[in-house]
Amino acid sequence: MNKPEKNNHQSDNIASGLTSAEAMARLRRYGPNRLKPVRQRAILLQFLAYFRNPLVLVLLVASGISALTGDRTGSIIIGLVVLMSVTLDFVQEYRAGKTVEHLTALVTLTATVLRDGMRREVPVTKLVLGDVVFLSAGDLIPADARVLEADDFFVNQAQLTGEAYPVEKHAGPSANSEVWEPEADNLVFMGSSVVSGSAHILVGRTGDATALGQIAESLVSHPPPTAFERGTRRFSLLIMRLTLLLVLFTLLVNLSFHRPLLESFMFAVALAVGLTPELLPMVVSVTLARGALRMAARKVIVKRPSAIQDMGSMDVLCTDKTGTLTEARIRLERHVDASGRETVRVLELAYLNSYFETGLKSPLDDAILQHSEIDISGWQKIDEFPFDFERRRVSVLVEREGTRRLVVKGAPEDILRLCTHYEDGSAVMPVDDAARAQIETLFDALGREGFRVLGIAWRDMPPDHPHAVVTDETELIFAGFAAFLDPPKVSAGEALLALQASGVAIKIVTGDNELVTRHVCMQLGLNITGILTGTDIQNMNEDALSAKAEEVNLFCRVNPAQKNRIILALKARGHVVGYLGDGINDAPSLQSADIGISVESAVDVARQAAAMILLEKDLMVLHAGIVEGRRTFGNVMKYIMMVTSSNFGNMFSMAAATLFLPFLPMLPLQILLNNLLYDVSEIALPLDNVDAEDLARPREWDMSFIRNFMLTIGPFSSLFDFLTFYLLIALFHANETMFHTGWFVESITTQVMVIFVIRTRRNPFRSHPNRWLTLISLTVVITAMLLPFSPVAHYLGFTPLPPSFFALLTALTLVYLALVEGGKRWFYKRLVKL
Repeated sequence: MNKPEKNNHQSDNIASGLTSAEAMARLRRYGPNRLKPVRQRAILLQFLAYFRNPLVLVLLVASGISALTGDRTGSIIIGLVVLMSVTLDFVQEYRAGKTVEHLTALVTLTATVLRDGMRREVPVTKLVLGDVVFLSAGDLIPADARVLEADDFFVNQAQLTGEAYPVEKHAGPSANSEVWEPEADNLVFMGSSVVSGSAHILVGRTGDATALGQIAESLVSHPPPTAFERGTRRFSLLIMRLTLLLVLFTLLVNLSFHRPLLESFMFAVALAVGLTPELLPMVVSVTLARGALRMAARKVIVKRPSAIQDMGSMDVLCTDKTGTLTEARIRLERHVDASGRETVRVLELAYLNSYFETGLKSPLDDAILQHSEIDISGWQKIDEFPFDFERRRVSVLVEREGTRRLVVKGAPEDILRLCTHYEDGSAVMPVDDAARAQIETLFDALGREGFRVLGIAWRDMPPDHPHAVVTDETELIFAGFAAFLDPPKVSAGEALLALQASGVAIKIVTGDNELVTRHVCMQLGLNITGILTGTDIQNMNEDALSAKAEEVNLFCRVNPAQKNRIILALKARGHVVGYLGDGINDAPSLQSADIGISVESAVDVARQAAAMILLEKDLMVLHAGIVEGRRTFGNVMKYIMMVTSSNFGNMFSMAAATLFLPFLPMLPLQILLNNLLYDVSEIALPLDNVDAEDLARPREWDMSFIRNFMLTIGPFSSLFDFLTFYLLIALFHANETMFHTGWFVESITTQVMVIFVIRTRRNPFRSHPNRWLTLISLTVVITAMLLPFSPVAHYLGFTPLPPSFFALLTALTLVYLALVEGGKRWFYKRLVKL
């Protein structure tokens, strides 16, 4: 990373920017423009890191001890099994990680830079010292820099100073290139955001050398774990506790029977490996990566993979109205005075304001500026007071032929409150109670017709008035209303119905007024359960808002702070909340929500804060993402339910069998091989199909559900294991080697085949698994049956089994699967009743 800048780049050609060759040389010298870059270790080192697993290390030590004691064959085979298991895990997770990296790169932030005399879009990470960057409202400031040119340039640098209000920055030379203070009005800093205006800046510090980089330790700390991460951690702890108990029990029993210490130790370790859900990270990683790919195909880019599952758990979606429920093709339909008469005067004033405004232009501004027939020649801009979400208006100070005029445009109720007079034709009249009531009635009537309305006002200022300040916005003359239409999306009504049918409650959170919002909702068929305005929310404490937010689904005329309060209130009620937003004012809510969702066309601040990016601002695209999240969660849960039932049952049987068998029920090597084959059978699980009923409702981690499922299904596995023990001894008079072989084959067969029962709540014949899952599972079972007849059987401790054993195995497996199916149906029926 570069050192703090020690010169003013006087040698840089600011007029044409750096050349590509200069930029490349500086990038090589100073490194990429990012905080604490994660250095990717060599693939070999990444692979070796998988051997840090304590159980893997113990197995390798045990393998070494076996070699020293003369059992070199067993030592080699154990080493190979461990190597295959670790490689399987590494390859799957590595590929999943690369998939997520590729998708994340699709939404990398870019900056507009002057290179080779031309404006170019380059990734923010490739900015270098001396780059000239162009900024406008909504952009994130990509590096510490000096302001070269500024036009009503306001930035929010609360991340550095804690000051919530925007500050204005001006162009100016740097008095001391080594002093970078946020208070300097000619310097801007990485991580700040542009609230309004535009500027050209000269990059002076990048990466760790920036002010943000110098305090990065506190900023790059890991975020709090998501619900999905907390769930996997709780599950892992549950399994590890059970594993520890069984291993200690097994060791105690074997030592009390004076069995060989090394063999007992190896058996206990192998048992721990069999019990540990070591494939869980791989299943989670691969399932999430595949989910990310499927969501990308549905035009949803995932920045944080665990957000896929969070989206599947989402039961409340808060969304804006414009562009989501409406087409965002806004047209200026009417421009009327205080009496409701059409007048060009209102259009002219609105055009003046929008034309000279330098902040982030809204679709309303675009609609106004389409009226290019308005002649503003002769007018020049003197100053501007930009829009903010507290005032909800923007003012420009303009001048023509010695007349200096302040033109104000904004929320009608706020504009009207500041007016003392109104235009009535060519006359200017005082705003008395009757006039105010008439204007408010007109505003309400426009709202009921579905118009989105802006209030337009003005006042003349003294010729020497130099700046527009907030105190100028008083004693205004009301000119009239600009009324816009934004038709509802044809697809939005269908999407709302689909989301609600999927168990997701829709909450509309908008800065627009309640009449317009109600009109749109009625056209889309959205049932309104209640309305809260920003004024109502302002007068509520957190408890009252939490209770009310549960019932209400329309929140109108709300500012950014109130939006954030709504999100937090819903989360306080136990909901998993998604928030869809694309503006500067949405960033706090995007961060507070469980799942922040933005769109490709959003401002940088919103895209940075979001966990997912929609390539289309369409609720139907979002619905597809929710379904994908539930599919991902469903496949992770399948693995967990199998680990906690058949797999755990088999390992429990093995531990219990040491009480009455004169030998170990299975050799340590055979347990490891059993575990490896089982892991192979699960490779295709992330590809599996998920039943429609599992996609119909939000799903969350429920440890009591997992525990109860284990206690219901696990005993069936143990019961048939003990029955196999009895039959091997009573019918086949099995010696130690045949016993090991018979139980190995039975264990793998039942453990793998039960996948097709547990993977669905339905009758297994009415839920079709993915073909790869079927193919791989059957291949594993056939492999296990053929191993006793293979050339390596002797080295694995196996012996050929008689044909009658396979007839018995077929019968046992069918009865076992039937009983598990019955137990599963009883469990789900009982669960539904509870």
